[in-house]
Amino acid sequence: MANPLVPDAERRRRGRSWAIMIVLIGLCALFYAITIVKMAHL
Repeated sequence: MANPLVPDAERRRRGRSWAIMIVLIGLCALFYAITIVKMAHL
């Protein structure tokens, strides 16, 4: 039985997870900022 996640693959997957999380947080912040700006112009 082989090791399902060798350390290198696990590190790569963890890095990808961090990148996806950062992108999602950035998109949320962008939409939040756009909403605030639109509401301020009403």
